[in-house]
Amino acid sequence: MRLRCIACQVLTHPLQAAVACSPHSVDLEFVPLGQHDYPKKLREELQGRIDAVDGRGYDAVLLGYGLCGQAMDGLKARSIPLVIPRAHDCITLYLGSRERYQREFEDHPGTYWYTRDQLEHRTGEAAALSMGSGSDEELRNAYASHVQKFGRENADYLMEVMGAWRKSYRRGVYLELSEGDSDGTIAQAEAEASRRGWTFERYATDLRLAHELVNGGWLPAGNRDFLYVPAGGTVQTAYNECILDTCPR
Repeated sequence: MRLRCIACQVLTHPLQAAVACSPHSVDLEFVPLGQHDYPKKLREELQGRIDAVDGRGYDAVLLGYGLCGQAMDGLKARSIPLVIPRAHDCITLYLGSRERYQREFEDHPGTYWYTRDQLEHRTGEAAALSMGSGSDEELRNAYASHVQKFGRENADYLMEVMGAWRKSYRRGVYLELSEGDSDGTIAQAEAEASRRGWTFERYATDLRLAHELVNGGWLPAGNRDFLYVPAGGTVQTAYNECILDTCPR
């Protein structure tokens, strides 16, 4: 198969590694980190990229995203099917299953997640927010206001001093790849967690979902881990354990 994968930058290394082992021809396209904090904007961005792929000979468009604040809700497949992991956000793709994600969320709700890609690609506002889906709209508005009034560097400093965005966090966890992580990014995550008064842990990742996404593990036509949206279909939020569903043309 010839596949197009449009994904968040936070999954750069996992997907590059997965594509290198895929039996299919997979073209990767990455979207800048942090846009999941603005679901409507991200939805519009992704729809534009999906539309641009239409008619170019691909068998499917793969999205390296989860629900991401309902950013997937309303996306439309044109003449090419869409495939999306049934996940709340990218953390699930690092942990390997919705069940593991749910356990972590229930047992340690105040967790700030770090990965190599999150640390390497974050800039500006994205540097002050978690890679998960729980960012607060008021915080984003306050940050934008500070940038406008005082400039980006001063806004970053104010947010750090005020500590408003990190009140709900108690623990930092680095999601460690089996290969490719540098001691520098791990040390950076640990230093940040220590400075903010959090406990720090390192978790082994399970990249099963990333590999199945680019290997065609969603065939035939989707399963419990992936939503398959046929040509002409539309993504909709499923308010149950499936997370995502589709409605016909």
